[in-house]
Amino acid sequence: MSEITRVALQPVGKGAITRLWIGVVLALLIGVGIAWAARYQGLTVQTVKAGEGPNPGMGDVVLVNYAGHLTNGKQFDSGEKVAMPVAGVIPGFSQGLQKMQRGGKYKLTIPAAMAYGAQEQKNQSTGEVAIPANSDLVFDVELLDFRNQAEIEQQRRAIQQMQQQLRGGAGAPPAPGMPEGVGGPP
Repeated sequence: MSEITRVALQPVGKGAITRLWIGVVLALLIGVGIAWAARYQGLTVQTVKAGEGPNPGMGDVVLVNYAGHLTNGKQFDSGEKVAMPVAGVIPGFSQGLQKMQRGGKYKLTIPAAMAYGAQEQKNQSTGEVAIPANSDLVFDVELLDFRNQAEIEQQRRAIQQMQQQLRGGAGAPPAPGMPEGVGGPP
């Protein structure tokens, strides 16, 4: 027969069990907190093809090609050569645009909290739910170009001036061969 060695158990110190339970609860809370932070820490911007130059700012208007998908791969939107104000889109898309450069291609993964949150989004033409509530979104984006508001306003004025000249606007000289007081072509 084998002999058993006996060891006397030490009594548990006062408050030790309470400290043990507090440690277990803290470990669980920290684990949940880390999982929550990983889920809601913000968007991820993956560079597929690097661009060049500066990044758009909040007051700029971008020209992009894009496709939006749910995390299950279902596409809910897309567009080519779409102009949009950086400040006029969902927060995650806006923040992602500000990390891009002209000519670059990017994959944005946007948590629901930085997209539409608890509000579902319906397809405007069919009325069907396109983006369910609390959906994370994935966008493939190509930043073609961007302009600031001053550049856009300058271009708009130049176009208006050209249109006035083509219409023979007030004060325009008569077109060659036309009688006095008659502007250019209609």
